[in-house]
Amino acid sequence: MDDWQRFLIAMDKSETSRRAVRYVGNMACGLAEKHIHLLHVYPEPPPDFYIKGGQLDRYQMLKDERAGLFLQDAAIILEGMGISGRDISQRICMAEGKTISQMVLDIRREGGFGTVVTGKRGVSKAEEFLFGSISNALARHARDFTAWIVG
Repeated sequence: MDDWQRFLIAMDKSETSRRAVRYVGNMACGLAEKHIHLLHVYPEPPPDFYIKGGQLDRYQMLKDERAGLFLQDAAIILEGMGISGRDISQRICMAEGKTISQMVLDIRREGGFGTVVTGKRGVSKAEEFLFGSISNALARHARDFTAWIVG
């Protein structure tokens, strides 16, 4: 089992993600050794994106800028709770050829994160089919790590 004090928070700009950040902050605050990794994974552009004249680099830049704002806000929340900035890292990436859920699970494995946290977000069945429900994927695949789903 990977190090449970290495937290991966898969987040978006929702209030449940902010609650997940605060939850981890409360749990990790007293730990001498900890690392909190804030992660946002966004989907590839829709199929008609290029037909409509879309450019991939512009799409990625816009998604990265938007995500950067709420990840920075999450880091500020954690620092306000007493977590050192040295114990916080961030990553924003596009799920290329994979579901968002699979990207989160791959990053979890690669980084040796023993605790994965996400906010429960109500997605439609169509969104779940296209992008995958992160909370459902965590619940199904949590064999060598702990999954916290914050509502």
